[in-house]
Amino acid sequence: MPQARIEVRIAGLGGQGVVLAGTILGYAAILSGKRATQIQSYGAEARGTLAWSDVIISDQPITYPLTTSCDYLVAMSQQALDANMGRLKEGGVLLVDEDLVRNVPSGGFKVYKVPATRIAEELAGRTAANMVLLGFLARLIEGLRLKAFEDAIAEEAKDVELNLKAFNVGVSLADKAGLKRL
Repeated sequence: MPQARIEVRIAGLGGQGVVLAGTILGYAAILSGKRATQIQSYGAEARGTLAWSDVIISDQPITYPLTTSCDYLVAMSQQALDANMGRLKEGGVLLVDEDLVRNVPSGGFKVYKVPATRIAEELAGRTAANMVLLGFLARLIEGLRLKAFEDAIAEEAKDVELNLKAFNVGVSLADKAGLKRL
């Protein structure tokens, strides 16, 4: 049975598509019949500064839109992991871009390493790494439909074809890791 409230923080550097990934995740949750909020923060310079996107997904009304104790932390850079690791709850899930995050701590949480940047570069450029990670994450969060993610990408992304392809590669990686949900 899905959790009543799921807290997700997607963290990286400005320019990595952290905000887009959060927006698509929140939109996919709504299209899947859930309630969702999404809020973000990024440095004034935007590119290269720390950025994050918080997404709360719930079956109940959401009264506070920020994560306090993440069920899922997605780290797209080492700096983002270092700055946000304290938010991951015991028993949570840490999903990292293994190409940009080298020092992954151990603890009472599950870790998944995905070569998101490498895959994105093979597809057409680094900018799709966020969608590779989002595809993997989509298999981890119960109660969200893959079709809802595809519809959200079609609505929100600029290069829909590339983003859908990267998302589906992430889904396939999760399936190969045994995370396939029906």
